[in-house]
Amino acid sequence: MYPVRRQISPHAASLRRTMTHVEQRLWQALRARQLIGHKFRRQAMVGPFVVDFLCIEARLVVELDGGQHDGERDASRTAFLEAKGYRVLRFWNHEIVENFDGVVEAIAAALGENRKTLTQPSPAKAGEG
Repeated sequence: MYPVRRQISPHAASLRRTMTHVEQRLWQALRARQLIGHKFRRQAMVGPFVVDFLCIEARLVVELDGGQHDGERDASRTAFLEAKGYRVLRFWNHEIVENFDGVVEAIAAALGENRKTLTQPSPAKAGEG
């Protein structure tokens, strides 16, 4: 498990102050445990990266991509996060605008899948008891 830094880097702090309209809109749906009780952080540090939204308990990263994103760099970033045990969901900015409810439902579904995985007994222990 790669540590999530509680400190906010100057870069992350700047990103929090200058959130885009779509980031602000999604944050309003994720903040304060509004999405099936899960806590999200915004502009959180995971290793060397600042991720848009992070739910530590579900090991879920949500990234919003706009025109400034580089597919190759995003792929290596996603690979790094996945190698550290995080599931990464990526949405284009226009998806937030055009299908906000669908995006929130996809995030909720991912949280639900993670909850099932975390609460199910491991196969080795399923028959014990």
